[in-house]
Amino acid sequence: MMKNILVLCTGNSCRSQMAEGYLRKFAGDKASVYSAGIETHGVNPRAVKIMAEDGIDISGHTSNHVDEYGHIPFDYILTVCDHAREKCPYFPSRAMRLHHNFPDPAKAAGTEEEILEAFRHARNLIKDWCRGFVAEQLHP
Repeated sequence: MMKNILVLCTGNSCRSQMAEGYLRKFAGDKASVYSAGIETHGVNPRAVKIMAEDGIDISGHTSNHVDEYGHIPFDYILTVCDHAREKCPYFPSRAMRLHHNFPDPAKAAGTEEEILEAFRHARNLIKDWCRGFVAEQLHP
């Protein structure tokens, strides 16, 4: 049975977008994956760039507000930053809630290469976590 998964972070620009990309790849036809923020900041171009380096195209993703998905019966709500977990609006759902705080690459400073390295670091952490989530939750 197809599962509905929502990935939440603050601005739906980096971490939740990367998680959506990997969850779609790893879950395949076992899940419909959505991402949203408690604010919308637009999809970060560096996130698009470093995901493309790993063969995943998120350039067509949109930055969505969590309120847009109130009508979807989610099976899982995954928060990928502490701020989203603290500020997440109440979802009247039986969804299993899982949380992992990933570093925010949008806060990285330095040269462009140093900033991209911060994005790659966050991407790799998110990739491993998403792979584990799919293995544990969607392939029992």
